[in-house]
Amino acid sequence: MVGMGFVTNWGGLMAARFFLGVTEAGLFPGVNYYLSCWYRRDEIAIRVAVFFSAAALSESFGGLLAAAIQKMDGLGGFSGWRWIFILEGALIVVIAIASFWLVHDFPDDAKFLSDADRARVLRRLASDNQSSARHEEFKLAYVWAALQDWNTYVSMLIYMGPLMPLYSISLFLPTIISNLSFTDKTQIIRNQLLSIPPYAGGAIVTIAAGFLSDRHRKRGIYNMLLAPVGITGFTMLIASINPVVQYAGTFLAVISIYATIPTTIAWVANNDEGVYKRGIVLGIMIGWGNLNGIVSSNMWSDAPRFISGHATSIAYLVICLFGGSVLFHVLLSRENAARRAGERDHLVKGKSDSEVDLLGDRRPDFLYML
Repeated sequence: MVGMGFVTNWGGLMAARFFLGVTEAGLFPGVNYYLSCWYRRDEIAIRVAVFFSAAALSESFGGLLAAAIQKMDGLGGFSGWRWIFILEGALIVVIAIASFWLVHDFPDDAKFLSDADRARVLRRLASDNQSSARHEEFKLAYVWAALQDWNTYVSMLIYMGPLMPLYSISLFLPTIISNLSFTDKTQIIRNQLLSIPPYAGGAIVTIAAGFLSDRHRKRGIYNMLLAPVGITGFTMLIASINPVVQYAGTFLAVISIYATIPTTIAWVANNDEGVYKRGIVLGIMIGWGNLNGIVSSNMWSDAPRFISGHATSIAYLVICLFGGSVLFHVLLSRENAARRAGERDHLVKGKSDSEVDLLGDRRPDFLYML
């Protein structure tokens, strides 16, 4: 990020972008995986929601911060846009260095916990059948377990749903707002201010959905309820040229997209037992979802209505988010019913306790969260 403030040619920019992508890629799945190792299954959604709401808030105020930094244009012989990369990148470096001492992998090796607190955390996780309550060594078998589990591929389908629209909104909301007839295209600050309320609303609903999802111990139903909200929002953007209607549509789109990402991540984390398998599944799912940004960047060429981009976002929400959530809910319900009926008990016959633990979420007494 800092290096992008010093580039002088296309090759330098591409090199900086490459290393930015490589080093940034693990952050989002890594933080969500980290949270899943510290909290009970009915406590994770609100934590993921609070973490992800920072993304909505950064979208709200990032533009204004950049506009303020750009006033440094000419200082030290650097253009304003260079200072944006240098200062924001430098702040990230400071946080990264501090995290080396502040972040501990698992509760059993957390130095900031007293012995009594560590025992309490591990006891809470053990009562929830969480494998992070005991130390687990990495094995290649966990990779194969993740790749052979149908849950992995259904979760990839679901996560595609909000991710393509997420990139679309992030990249093109300022453009959509600038095309509204009640904005002056020369008023950059006004457009930035108009982009704040949808993201602020998204942050509020994201946290509310995470809280309610944990309280009710339900995940899929929130995706099923919020997907139509986003579908309605994008439909309003397609169907009307009224700026008030279109602006209201952006609210609904942002609320739906941002609120369903944490519930989906929590849903998948809840249903993949074994700290390494869970981390692998989250990495696959989030990495696959991010690839759909390629679709987003190539579907918004028909200004000012952007019908193809809005229509593609609707398709993703209908097929992947809503349809995938229904499919996941039905399949998990059937598997829970089979386990309650004793149809999976043969998997543990003749096995020791340690061998049963290695089964992870395939254990007959492990029930999926719906």
